[in-house]
Amino acid sequence: MTLIAVLVPWLSFFLRRRIITGFICLLLQITILGWIPAAIWAVVSLQESRENRRNRKLIRAMRKG
Repeated sequence: MTLIAVLVPWLSFFLRRRIITGFICLLLQITILGWIPAAIWAVVSLQESRENRRNRKLIRAMRKG
């Protein structure tokens, strides 16, 4: 998924059901200079999503235990 976020940043947003953000990223990516910021944005967003998912699992585990 990280490779997709670097090579096709807008697609990583679409795959995570963030459609409006994906369109904004696509507009940014259309410009050559915007490709690098779009890729960084997609990777950072992916990492935050993974952290949020991990934190939710930890909270659920703490509530059970």
